[in-house]
Amino acid sequence: MSTIKITSDNFEKEVLKSDKPVLLDFWAAWCTPCKMVSPVIDEIAGEVTTAKVGKINIDEQPELAAAFGVMSIPTLAVMKNGKIVNSMVGVRPKASILKMLA
Repeated sequence: MSTIKITSDNFEKEVLKSDKPVLLDFWAAWCTPCKMVSPVIDEIAGEVTTAKVGKINIDEQPELAAAFGVMSIPTLAVMKNGKIVNSMVGVRPKASILKMLA
């Protein structure tokens, strides 16, 4: 599966009502560390079948970034049953990101 572009319009359907955990990547086009982690997120989306992977552009979706208290990017968060169960800030190796989903 590929990454899902998460917006305020599809957030409830894709994240809150998801029957699988959702890995969210909060990013922006001008963010160099975000560009470094993006291919890793895309790779994970193509490999993992037990979770969804979504990307939230904080410039396009400032209300979602504010709702999650995102102060630095990239911020990665895993949501299960509508609640954040794990999160981290900054560029991380693929193994660390996968561990968030375990």
